[in-house]
Parts: sequence; structure tokens; C-alpha cells
Amino acid sequence: MTVTTRPEEPSVESLGEVGEREFAGLAERHRRELHVHCYRMLGSFEDAEDTVQETFLRAWRRRETFEGRSTFRAWLYKIATNACLELLAKRRPEPATGGEVLWLQPYPDRLLDELPTDDVDEPESVAVARETIELAYLVAVQHLAPRPRAVLILRDVLDWPAKDVADLLGDSVNSVNSALQRARAGMREHLPAERQDWTGGELDDATRDLVRRFTDASLAKDVTTVATMLRDDVRFSMPPTPGVYVGRDAVVANWVADGFEDLPELRAVPTSVNRQPAVAYYIWNASAEAFVPLTIDVLRISGGTVTEVFIFHADRFPRLGLPERLPADGSGVTS
Repeated sequence: MTVTTRPEEPSVESLGEVGEREFAGLAERHRRELHVHCYRMLGSFEDAEDTVQETFLRAWRRRETFEGRSTFRAWLYKIATNACLELLAKRRPEPATGGEVLWLQPYPDRLLDELPTDDVDEPESVAVARETIELAYLVAVQHLAPRPRAVLILRDVLDWPAKDVADLLGDSVNSVNSALQRARAGMREHLPAERQDWTGGELDDATRDLVRRFTDASLAKDVTTVATMLRDDVRFSMPPTPGVYVGRDAVVANWVADGFEDLPELRAVPTSVNRQPAVAYYIWNASAEAFVPLTIDVLRISGGTVTEVFIFHADRFPRLGLPERLPADGSGVTS
């Protein structure tokens, strides 16, 4: 894991005389944390990338309006949050419903490792430790209306004071506090009941063993054995394909109906996304004489069982830094 320390932000009182190169240097140091912030707001890795680029463009164009009353970092967060709210109003005017988020995309841990971790009190470090980047959290957040969503993330994740959030949104402190109460109630409704018991962080030996056994059984297309590792009320979804399946029998039936047991030979590469264990599967392609990307299974594990499975399509492999193919001998991977 790469530990990134946050460089001290220089004293910035006015940007009117700052050149483009210097401005880019000031902004770039905040790219990763702004990207994670936009990702929480939007649920989509690619939408977050577009929004960060839009944030930097707006900041450059409006640089003369920065008067140093807040930090440069806070000013960027304000621009990014408002850009997210505008995008949500345009593309997704209604929040998610029914427990599924079709636009959900995974976030590679290798990029989360770029977040500053030099200070245990740094809001982003605490936020990641509190698992506000895990997929179940992202799904719950997407069920909130945009403004309460922004309030929740700014207040509970980034630990902003209510007055600062009110200033950012052009609202009153009372309105912010009311929105926060509604958002927290919504999160309790949509988060898994056992969420407070999640451990997060590094995987323990028992979890590693469960992931290994899950992977081995999947490679063997042994649905019966895979089923023994699923909790009774396990949830399964495959964004952007519609549908959420709840319960071991419903999930297994869906996998069987989709021809899981009849797949050609598979290989697997262990990885991690959103601070969760994940497995990238590759399928044999005779014409390519190699194993090519198939899907990525992201697991939520609680109480020694798999409680949720998110499966993402092969188009996510490049973003996650995974190989574009594996050799026929399967060297260096699970088989």
C-alpha cells in the first residue's frame, strides 16, 4: 500500500495573478480526494472523472472570484459539489429505488491508496476507515435525494461544520440540519442491518480463506459448494443489468439459469475494490489462444458468510488495472 501524505497547502489569498501552470499544480494535489467525493455523490467512476475535470475548468475560469475567505481546497469542494448536483439534476433527476443502482461502478483500491493518510484525523482517512466507500454504502447513498445526499457526505463523511455546508449550498443552518436528519434516516433504511459490525481494513485469515474457497468453487463451476458460503438473505446484482436477487435460492437459480455451470474453462485473479475483496474472472477464448476478461465479483462478507455479491462486466478491467488477457498456461493466477 502506498502511503500518500498531503502537502501543505500554500497560503492562497488571490488567484487573479496565478498562471495556468501554477494553478494546475495547486488543483492537482486535490484530484484524488475530489474524485472520491464526486464518486460518492454520483456512484459512477466515469461520471466522477468528468465532474472533476469540469470542477478544474470552472475553478480556472472563476479563479478571480476566490478571495481567500476559505481554503483553496474547500473552494474546490464547493465547486465540485455543485457540479455534481447539476449533473444529477440533468442525468438522474430521481434517486435510485428498489435497492439497485444501475450506474454503479467499482473503485480500485490502488487509487484509494493515493488518498492522504498522514493524519488519522484527516476527514478522508477517517471516512475510508469507516467504510463509506464500500459498495453497500454507495448504493444506500444513491437512494437519497441529491441535496440531502450532499449534506450527508459533507457533514458525516468530510466532517464539515453545518454553517460551512449551509454556505456551500446557499441554505440556512436549520435547513442543513433538517436535511441531515432525513438523510441519516434514509441511510438507516437502506444500509444492511449488520453494517455497524463490519470490520473493514485488512482482511483477516478467515475472510481470506472464505474468498479462496469461493474462488475455487467458482472456477470449478460448483454451484452447490458456492451456495454453502452464501448467507440465507444474500443479495446479488450486476450493474448495469437490471435486477436485484435476494435470498440464496433466488441467487443460485439466477446463476444456473444464466449458464454458469456450462461456462468454458476459467482463471481468476484476486484483487480488491472499494475496500472489499474481489475476484476477476477470465474465460478461455480459443481464437485468442488466451483467457480473456469475463466478470469481476465483489464480495461483502459478514459473520463468516458472503452476504452480497456485485458482479461487474469485463469493460471495468482496464479501469481496475487488471491484465487484458492471461496466457494459456495460466501462470501466476488461480486456476
